[in-house]
Amino acid sequence: MDNSNSNITTLINQAESLPADQRAIIVDALSRTLNPSQTEIETAWTQVAQRRLDEINAGTAELMSTDQVFKEIDDLLS
Repeated sequence: MDNSNSNITTLINQAESLPADQRAIIVDALSRTLNPSQTEIETAWTQVAQRRLDEINAGTAELMSTDQVFKEIDDLLS
């Protein structure tokens, strides 16, 4: 095994010993380096979520109970 593979194995072993929340941060950070366009998508979804939250807080959003949501899904699938 060359030094590079040894370093990778060591890094993986160290990461595996971390708590789950810290491993999730590492996975997220590495994933972003593989999929840089993912950041743009996340930014867009954050903007949508903020707009929807603003609408809810302003009382302009039409809210629906989970029971109604699942009923509509069932109706669509029937």
